[in-house]
Amino acid sequence: MADSPQVHEEELEYVGFWARVLASLVDTVLLLIVSAPLLWLLAGREAASTGGLPDLAELSGAGSLAEFLVNYLLPAVAVILFWIYKSATPGKMMLGARVVDADTGAPLTPGQAALRYLGYFVSIIPFCLGLVWVGIDARKQGWHDKLARTVVVRRKPQPAAFPGRR
Repeated sequence: MADSPQVHEEELEYVGFWARVLASLVDTVLLLIVSAPLLWLLAGREAASTGGLPDLAELSGAGSLAEFLVNYLLPAVAVILFWIYKSATPGKMMLGARVVDADTGAPLTPGQAALRYLGYFVSIIPFCLGLVWVGIDARKQGWHDKLARTVVVRRKPQPAAFPGRR
């Protein structure tokens, strides 16, 4: 099996704010497609007929635990596993982007992936300033990236080649 060619740093670019927003929207839709049917099964038909989930006071301990698992744990585990095994969530894969170690360009360690996910909460709390930071940072790093020492990169687009010209 032949080794794949190494991607040199000059062939990569940092992925900016709007591309990452698009990737997040794709990921959110995919998570909803998975979690909505699970929630419907957990909450039962009452939720479907009333147009929403029951009040917290109406939930049993098992129901609220199941909803916690679907609403919080499932997305966290899915995202972290995608970062570890694919270096990107489906939305980032759609853009040809990947999340890598900022110092080495290597895939994330499980610890980095978990820290990056928790870093989203740090980035969101002060008016989403840590996410907006991607738009103003030279390396396009949000606070969650800085905290976990990660960057989001993709290959630079190659100039179009015109037939007959050399």
